[in-house]
Amino acid sequence: MELPDVQSTIPDVRINLTRVGVKNVKKLVEVSRPGKRPVIFISNFDVYVDLPGSLKGANLSRNFEVIDEVLQEAINGQVTEIEELCSVVARKLLDHHEYADRTEVQMRSEFMVRRDTPVSKTKCHEVVKVHARAIAMRTGHLPIIRKSIGAEVTGMTACPCAQDIVKDHAVRVMENLGIEADKITAFFEEVPMATHNQRGRGFLCIETDDDQHVSLEAIIDVLKNSMSAQIYELLKRGDENYVVLQAHRNPRFVEDCVREMARRVVGEFGSLPGDSLVLIRQTNEESIHQHDAYAERKATLAELIAELNGD
Repeated sequence: MELPDVQSTIPDVRINLTRVGVKNVKKLVEVSRPGKRPVIFISNFDVYVDLPGSLKGANLSRNFEVIDEVLQEAINGQVTEIEELCSVVARKLLDHHEYADRTEVQMRSEFMVRRDTPVSKTKCHEVVKVHARAIAMRTGHLPIIRKSIGAEVTGMTACPCAQDIVKDHAVRVMENLGIEADKITAFFEEVPMATHNQRGRGFLCIETDDDQHVSLEAIIDVLKNSMSAQIYELLKRGDENYVVLQAHRNPRFVEDCVREMARRVVGEFGSLPGDSLVLIRQTNEESIHQHDAYAERKATLAELIAELNGD
């Protein structure tokens, strides 16, 4: 006897639902790269479709089938970017859910980045959090797809305000010791003053049309270079000296980090369409306070370019 398809029946309350689906689907994602080793991501997927009021439920098993199908395509080299993986899943969900007008795929991943320390060139690894998303919307012809790729990177920031306070005190002490002004100036050019530090978490995400490419590696580089200094899992003495001095020679407020990210985004991704959406966030975990400092900017690429050009 054939079992009834309860999901296709009419619900008691006929209300359209914006998102119906599955969350926290854990998958190991392998994305092949021409001429390089595959990139492995430990990933969580959230997959949604919209549901009309005429249907009691969505066929959620189709979501798992689509994810597994696209992951196999990635292993075979047919999908080479994780945001492309999300857009392919979103597109195929429309094919498998004929009643849906909109599908959405979110992917949160962790993967290991190989790095060399700045002085001793010691090899170490770093975990980077990666975020990808795609939305597909049905039209009378081909679906419209928007995709995004982003990352969260941890770095170090040094407070400019406290540094100025400490420097002012140091200058007075050196003057009272009879040290000449030119020598005081020369000293501070070589040895930056102490200040309190923060572990900073920078986030950058760029949303584009489906036919555009945004380099994940470039996003990570923008984040790493927008704080006072990069940090490493393993540091020898020369590396530690380099990182600490670099941070204190490059003090930045949380607001400075976001503005520097925006400047670098325009320099790195300025050729993308103007309607590309940029989201930048910086959170600094304060060392002398019990709160965190936070700054954010969300804008189109065209808006950022106009502001940096003074328009």
